[in-house]
Amino acid sequence: MEDCYGILGVRPGATAAEIRRAYRTKAKQLHPDASRREETTRQFQRLVRAYETLSDSKQRSLFDEAFFMRQHARARRSGSSFDYRTWLLARQDEESRAKLIFFDLMHEREDDAVAEFKRMSMQHAGFRLAKWFTREDFMDYGFILAEELVLHGEYYDAFVLLEQIIRMERSYEYFRLFFPEVMDLARTVLRQRIEGNMSDELALDSWERALELGFGSRDDAFFLRKMGGAYRRLGDERTARLCEEAAVRLAG
Repeated sequence: MEDCYGILGVRPGATAAEIRRAYRTKAKQLHPDASRREETTRQFQRLVRAYETLSDSKQRSLFDEAFFMRQHARARRSGSSFDYRTWLLARQDEESRAKLIFFDLMHEREDDAVAEFKRMSMQHAGFRLAKWFTREDFMDYGFILAEELVLHGEYYDAFVLLEQIIRMERSYEYFRLFFPEVMDLARTVLRQRIEGNMSDELALDSWERALELGFGSRDDAFFLRKMGGAYRRLGDERTARLCEEAAVRLAG
């Protein structure tokens, strides 16, 4: 297995732009049109293969997994140590940071996991852990992370993760044995932790989304009453009354 990073002359955590620049620079030097030497042609072909691997996100992910395993095996043979967490920390791509979050979560570094999740969520619009894991791994580890977020007072982020798990379970059953725990935690957050711990705008967003998750009439009436209060505080009396009237109909 060839070291694609070494061939291109970039670090394992290189950005896509850095990889493109390195490829263009070396391609000019090694292109067959610039040199007719057989050795140069072979080097150019290796360069193209390395670039094709690292410029495709899926191929790069597969290569990185194999690259890590090779490094780990080499370290074991030589008697030295290879620290997977250090390797992940040196990389800045979203997939590596997502894997770092779950790695820390499962190795008694819960504070680090929560801090990294918050940092990535704030700095990268649309950051989604589910993108980088199998559905099952995300549901398992995502629930554990949601529990930690609740313990750290990050209630909105906890609800967003729980919502993703709920929607996944409803679309294709997997989490059946533990699903009541997911619903109970989400219900606790929505009923006891939302109001007063975030802006009314974020609270409204949470309760409105909760209405689509099938908690039941009693919970939905509660969410609607809370929404009425939030809209009233924001000066929208008409919408506040509509929410409260809908809550009465559900409760009755």
